[in-house]
Amino acid sequence: MKFVIAPDSFKGCMTAKQAAEAMRAGLRRVFPDAEYVMVPMADGGEGTVQSLVDATGGALRQARVLDPLQRETVAEYGLLGAAAGTGAADAGADETESAGPTAVIEMAAASGIQFVNNDTKNPLVTTTYGTGQLIRSALDDGARTIILGVGGSATNDGGAGMAEALGVRFLDADGNPIPRGGGFLDRLDRIDASGIDPRIAQTRILIASDVTNPLVGPKGASAVFGPQKGATSDMVAQLDANLTHYAAIIKRDLGIDVAHTPGAGGAGGLGAGLLAFTKSTMRSGVEIVSQTVRLSDRAKGADYCLTGEGGIDFQTQYGKTPMGVAQSAHRDNPNIGVIALAGYVGEGIDQLYDLGINAVFGIVPAAVSLDRALADGPANLERTAENVGRLIALAR
Repeated sequence: MKFVIAPDSFKGCMTAKQAAEAMRAGLRRVFPDAEYVMVPMADGGEGTVQSLVDATGGALRQARVLDPLQRETVAEYGLLGAAAGTGAADAGADETESAGPTAVIEMAAASGIQFVNNDTKNPLVTTTYGTGQLIRSALDDGARTIILGVGGSATNDGGAGMAEALGVRFLDADGNPIPRGGGFLDRLDRIDASGIDPRIAQTRILIASDVTNPLVGPKGASAVFGPQKGATSDMVAQLDANLTHYAAIIKRDLGIDVAHTPGAGGAGGLGAGLLAFTKSTMRSGVEIVSQTVRLSDRAKGADYCLTGEGGIDFQTQYGKTPMGVAQSAHRDNPNIGVIALAGYVGEGIDQLYDLGINAVFGIVPAAVSLDRALADGPANLERTAENVGRLIALAR
């Protein structure tokens, strides 16, 4: 018997690696001599750095950066290990690019919503400068491919702060740098990209995002995501107008049109900044992760694949980890059985059965408080995996 174990994290409870270990412990009670291939997973959001470092035998790094309110903090990123696959090449990287390690960054580690509260959140002044500092630190480590997850931001600056940290200058009509933050982009008169870090030209950045929103307009960064970052209706109008102006200056000075590009509105327009100032490709987060950890190759010859995350429902089919795992596992192994385990099982899971997930099991044994469910999560997951194993044994 060969099992591939490829869960996402169970947020607030277990990392993806811990979840995989719990699943394996349960299955081993039934199949002690089976082969177990451990592949911690993620979808580009929270936990992606840890999952990819765990899955590839990589290492965590730390850098001193500025948070969204320009306070000094320490943020983590990862360098992938030897077990990383050719996810970058598969995602369209240029084969002539310089060789080097692959780094993985979550922009939220430096510029995330967790750095602000109800009293301090203000998308007029928050900046992605710290994310640019993380990119620069990865370049210092020799990275020439960077996987960048763009979820969970506190910012709405179009990625201008990120670009400034890499050497781009955003100047007003008097030739002075404009202040950081989306609320000041209306002062932008000229972009000087001549001082950008030259290593950026030899670096491929893979934007891990399932967001398709454009930079501006009624479905843009400000209108859709601004309110959750503290924007009032007046702020939304101001930020959208400022990003519209910003996009026009980018088009005039750099010849790149980012205003209505799908995904450019991700993380308050960080997607637009990356597309404008770096060699970036935007892809589904779980697709990038699956390619990077070589999930399809590692699933060859396996009898079953176990995956899962904190909650599974009809939305799982739209770019969530269990669906991405199922699709990758089936790619070269159409007869593999894919079984998903979850802390919460919602409506519409029957929609998943025709898309590659063969069965879904909830792990919570009774009506308990959330705190209790989280505390008992590893034991519940291990017990459920054991019972899945017993069912498989019975069927055989």
